[in-house]
Amino acid sequence: MLHFYLYNQEEFNHHYHKRSNAESTFSMIKSRFGERLRSKTERAQINEALCKVLCHNICVVIQSIHELGIEVEFIGRM
Repeated sequence: MLHFYLYNQEEFNHHYHKRSNAESTFSMIKSRFGERLRSKTERAQINEALCKVLCHNICVVIQSIHELGIEVEFIGRM
């Protein structure tokens, strides 16, 4: 890996930052929703983990709306 880094720093950094972003996201999810899954079956655990990711994404969108002052307009059913 050192050889790859020394001769391909730009490509190495591109992949490294992907991992860094993923690690940060997992850390945020664990700190907000807990590290453990409470479901017993494998299918339920997968669904629980996916729900945590969905909730995290919704929280990030809401936070961005408030921080950036984005005006949101929801279209209702007619």
